[in-house]
Amino acid sequence: MCLSETRSDARPPHDLGRRGVVAVILRGERMLVIRRSSRVRAPRAICFPGGGIRDGEDEPTALVRECLEEIGVQIRLIRRLWECETAWGVRLGWWLAEIDPQAVPVADPAEVEEILWLRPGEMAEHSDCLESNRVFLSMVGSGEIRLA
Repeated sequence: MCLSETRSDARPPHDLGRRGVVAVILRGERMLVIRRSSRVRAPRAICFPGGGIRDGEDEPTALVRECLEEIGVQIRLIRRLWECETAWGVRLGWWLAEIDPQAVPVADPAEVEEILWLRPGEMAEHSDCLESNRVFLSMVGSGEIRLA
């Protein structure tokens, strides 16, 4: 479950926990989605590209790096959309991003099995979709999070 609000008392102040970032990339009505490799956490899950924040990185730097690593494209961040905490205790920053319209994402097989362009409903209904992504898509559908 991804919590839409994070509480300051959820963990001790000295424990920042794991942090990650997610890129929401649109082309028309479709979103760039990945199927994770079988060799990473949550193997073969359907989700948005992104990953962990390294020591010394901020969210934008980490997300640009992760997208280059996973899908081989340079992204341009537009704005931060949301923050949540996953059931695994990872605090995620969700960002609206774009890529050049002519760019062709290429999966790094060490991290990504395939790249898909799905409509929000297709992604949410996919049996392998991560729960945090379903929560995000539900909030987009309800208007709580706006992509436009």
